[in-house]
Order: sequence, then structure tokens, then C-alpha cells
Amino acid sequence: MFEKIGHLVVRRRKSVLALFIVALVAFGALAGLAIPRLSSGGYTDPNSDSAKATNYLTKTFHVTDPAIILEVKSKGLITEPETVASASALEKSILSEKGVLKTLSFWSAGNAPTLASKDQHAAYLFIYSTEKDVYKSTPLGKLIASKYDGTFQGLRVYVNGFAAINSALNEKISKDLALAEGISVPLIFLLLLFVFGGLIASATPLIVGVGSIIGSLGIIYLVSLATGVSIFALNLITGMGLGLGIDYALLMVNRFREELHHGQDVESAIVNTVKTAGKTVFYSGLTVFVTIASLTFFPMMFLKSFGYAGMSVVAVAVIVALLPFPAILALIGMRIDKFVVRKSAVTPKADGRWAQTARFVMRRPVAVVVLSLTLLAIIAAPVRNIVFSQADARVMPASSPIAIATAAATNDFPGQEGNPIEFVIPQGTSQASALSAYEAKVASVPGIVRVGAEQSVGTDVRFSAIHSMAPRTNAAQKMINAIRAIPAPAGTLIGGVAADYADTQSGIARTLPWAFGWIALGVLILLFLFTGSVILPIKAVILNVISLAAMMGALTWIFMDGHLGWLVGSYTNTHTIDTSMTILISVVTFGLSMDYEVFLLSRIKEEHESGMKNEDAVATGLQRSARIITAAAFLLAIAFAAFMTSGVTNIKTLGFGVAFAVLLDATVVRGLLVPALMRLFGERNWWAPKWMKRFSISH
Repeated sequence: MFEKIGHLVVRRRKSVLALFIVALVAFGALAGLAIPRLSSGGYTDPNSDSAKATNYLTKTFHVTDPAIILEVKSKGLITEPETVASASALEKSILSEKGVLKTLSFWSAGNAPTLASKDQHAAYLFIYSTEKDVYKSTPLGKLIASKYDGTFQGLRVYVNGFAAINSALNEKISKDLALAEGISVPLIFLLLLFVFGGLIASATPLIVGVGSIIGSLGIIYLVSLATGVSIFALNLITGMGLGLGIDYALLMVNRFREELHHGQDVESAIVNTVKTAGKTVFYSGLTVFVTIASLTFFPMMFLKSFGYAGMSVVAVAVIVALLPFPAILALIGMRIDKFVVRKSAVTPKADGRWAQTARFVMRRPVAVVVLSLTLLAIIAAPVRNIVFSQADARVMPASSPIAIATAAATNDFPGQEGNPIEFVIPQGTSQASALSAYEAKVASVPGIVRVGAEQSVGTDVRFSAIHSMAPRTNAAQKMINAIRAIPAPAGTLIGGVAADYADTQSGIARTLPWAFGWIALGVLILLFLFTGSVILPIKAVILNVISLAAMMGALTWIFMDGHLGWLVGSYTNTHTIDTSMTILISVVTFGLSMDYEVFLLSRIKEEHESGMKNEDAVATGLQRSARIITAAAFLLAIAFAAFMTSGVTNIKTLGFGVAFAVLLDATVVRGLLVPALMRLFGERNWWAPKWMKRFSISH
């Protein structure tokens, strides 16, 4: 199949390239529409009890959450005439804004005590949007923040709430993304120049990287028409699109130049490149695709978004690498080595440093394995203290208006007035005595500030409870678990942000075994098909798990314990690690590790099938592929490490986590552990039952 693709691309090179340009323009137009449709939310499990409670509140009690929450602060008491007049003017002005359905404040609610701060110098003003879908309220959040955050007639106004946070995050991530790309692209080109030694060879991989990003953004726009997509997916698309696209192009260009240097003509070189490196790209992409697909198992839109984004990136990168990219190479032909700046890179040595390293490792395999595993264990050690949580407004820089508003609200109000726990009791009017006893027990739970009055619609009853801690924290989760342990009236549903957080953490925990089982099974099957070995896939999965443990240990040590601040930059340390981001980083790095595993094993197997003994095949395969794997890892690390310039903590975590993991994998794991273990297993590396061998592919 791959040989036929090679011949087709060479014969139709101009037509293939023309179609690629047309597709690039079309998807580019769609990509420009994607960003405004993305959301900063998506942490909710839509199948949870808290989601059912929210639906019940909306449909039966017609309760809607405010899109924007304002804290209005006065130098004097909030009941003083001057303050009342200014606050009334503020509320009247906001009501006149386009997109505002209604408002509710301490003053318009008749001096409602639940909306006042503990010192009576601040009060809440809730703004409700005309949009039924809260995700479409982002423009209103931007408008209110730009016009009212600051001072208004002697009052200090802090703007917060979902729409305002969504707007601020969208804007911040877009700016940070532009900065990251401005840093990473020039650095990547310089590294490509060093690896390939020529201007033309160095420039071509960027075509696949940029094409992957544009194509993926276009696909994500189409996905956003059917379902919600997280704004954080942009960073994954950029990092993986640039990194993975260039990885595949590196492999293709390296093999193309190798074929030319062996005396092949351009057409034969392209065909052989697609037949060998192209096959590796396809199976590598398939492995990463299957791994990333596991993110769609999770019920939260946030993680599903990364699944859609990751699968799009991989699919587009593989298609571009196998079709238009060989066509471009065919048009360039012998000119691939033009404008040389580093001659030694044009014709790599057949027996160079990497082969020598492999032989050194294989002479001392036990010592190398013990020392490598000890190093990984030391790095992984801090993971014992890891504490998981979820993102909130604190992911923004401490100097941002949203973070300042959140800190002010936490300091000034005794409870989370804007984030109450909601209780819905269908047929509650017939359970009056049980309901009364239940409310009393809820009020006694640690963290509950007070329980509100009941409200009835027909036979259904609802009430709310105000709590004192931030809703997306482990403390809030323990509080919800304590409440749910109390015997409740029949049919009781518990909702609100804190309950949503607890349900989300629970939903993630339930899904993890299925997601990881899918990854392990998929990788084992695909690597067996690719290598014809039962041993190599098992070793690959075990080594990847060890590598992931080391990565999580490093995340704990830096982002929880607060080390290496000079490297990652300033951020708000919550002394927790975001659960969803940890899963994302783990899945992405597992997939990328498999990417490099396929690169390496492909070349080793090719040499082994040509008649080389195991040790010689490992040394030659490492020499032929390790330079590309290391370069690819550094390129991808640069693409993700640039995200550490972001002011958003989640993006910093993503950038550092992926960059650290791929570098660790390409050096300690692929450079030391893999050759050492292959030496210890010897020819048993390639063992599989005879009946299974017929299902593997030949190299």
C-alpha cells in the first residue's frame, strides 16, 4: 500500500500539492472562526447527580445562575445613602447594557443580608444574561469587565463570574499562544538547521507542522458546531501540531536524504521513503491516535476536547506527511541538500556516537538498567505527596483583575454566596418532618455557614446551603461527601459547584481504569502488529508507566512544593495539581513516548530482518534513528516548553510536564534503558507464538 502511495504521489506531485494548498486555505478560513467558539468551562460531568439537580432547578424552579458576579465595595457602610445612590446608579447602568436580562443585588433585593459582606462594606450584584447557554455569555463578560471593573462613583467594583472568567481566559490564552509561537518557531528552525545542516532541508518540516495546526483548528471549529470545546485545546493543537508534524517530517526527510545518498534517483528515493518511513509514520500516528482517543471516554467536556483536538492533530499530521509532503520532496529533489551550513549533518556517519553509546550500554546492561531505574525512582519519589484538585480563577496570574476579584470575594464574604449547595427534593412537601430533620443535620456539617429557606413548586421543594470554602477544592469535596452520607428524604438531589466538583472527581476516578485499559490494550496490539513481538510491547508499556511516574513526581516537586520558580515563572501555588491536566499530560506523553518507540523499533527491526544479529541491529538502529528521535524530542519540548511563558498555571503545567517527559523519554528511556533491556533479552526480544506471527507486518 505504501509503495503505491509513493508512486502515486511522485506521478501526481503537482496535483497533490495544489489540492493541499486549496485544503490549507479552506481550513485556514475555518480556523479563524474557531477561537470565539471555545470555552473555559467543561469540568462538569453531565451524567452526575449534581447535573441532574441543575436541570431540575432550571426546568422546575426556573433557577438560572448569574453569568457575572460583581462585588461592590464602599469605604463606608453599604446602607449609607451615598453608597445606596451610587450602587443604584451602577445597577441601572448595567441593566441598560445589551445582553443583560436582569440584575439582583443587595440593594434591589431589599438589603438582603445574604448578599452583604461580613463587615457591611461590600455587597454582591448578580448579572443574568439573555443567553440561555452560559457559554455564549462570554462577550457580555468582556463588556462588563472592560466598562465596570475598577471604580464607579466612589465604589470599587470587582468583576467575577463564569462569563468574565471565560472572557479573561480566552484573551489571556490567545495572547500567551502568540507569544509562545513567537518564541518556539524561530528556535525550532534553528534546531532543524543544526540537525539537517541545510536551509532547504531545515525549512521543509515546518510545512507539516504548520499544516497540522491549521487543519486541526479547522476540524475543531467543525466539532464546536456540535459540542462544546475547551479553550485549552488550542495549546494542545499548537504544541502537538508543531511538534508531531515536525517529528514525522524529520523522519521522512532523513530517510529521503539517506536514499539519495545511496545513489537512488528522486522517484525511487520517494517511493522507498514512503514505503519505510511512511509506514513508520502511519503506525506511529495510529498508536498516538488510539492513545489520545482515551480522553473521549471521560464525561467532562474539558477532557473530551483534548481528545478531539489530539486525534485531529495526529490524523492531519499523518495525512500531510504521507501525501503533500512527499510531493514537495519530489519537487525539491536533489536540491534538498542545497545551502549547506553544517556539512557533517548532510551525510551522517553510519557508525557514530549513537551506535557507540548503544554498544557501551549493551556491554554493561545490568548496571545501566539499575542506575537508570534508580534515577527515575528518585525523580518519581515526590509523587507520594501529590494532592489533586481542579482549576478555578487562581490559574490566572495573581495580578489579573479576575484573580484579584476572587481574592477579594474570599476575604470579604463569610460564605460562597455565588456558589451555594443546592438541594432538590421531588415530592418534598409530603416528607415535611424528614426534610426538617435533614436540614438540621446539613446545617451541622463542618464548613456550612447557614441553610436557606425552603421554596416549593407544586409538591417539589428546594433549599440551599452556603459554605465557607472554595467550591473546587478537596475540602469542599469532603464536605459534600459528608452531606451525602446523611440519610436524606427520598429522591433528594444535591447540586451546586461544590457538588459538581465532587461528582467530577468521582467521574474521573470511575473512568480511569477504562481509559488506561484501552490505552494498554491498544498499544500492546498495535506494537505487536508492528514488531511481531510479544515481549517488546509489554516492555514498552512498563517503561512508559515508570516514565510517567517520574514526570508526575517532577510536577509535584515543582508545582506543589514550589521549586524551580526561576524556570517556570511566577504563578499562584494552590499546593495541588489539577486532576484533568494531569490526565491530559499523562495521556499525551504516553502517546508521544509510543511515537518514539515506534521510530526506534521500526529501524531496529528493519536491520534485524536484513540479517543482522540482535546487538548489531540495536546499535545500527539506534545510530540511524536516535539522532532523529532526540532532535524530534527537543523540537517537541521547545514547542511545549514555550507554554511556560504563559501566565495561566494550567498552561505552565502542560508545557513543563510534556517537555520534561519527552526529553526524559528520549534520553534515559530510549537512549539507555531500551538498548540495555534489548541486550539482556537478546533474540527473545522478537519472540511470539508461531500462530501470532502471521498477523505482524514485514519491514
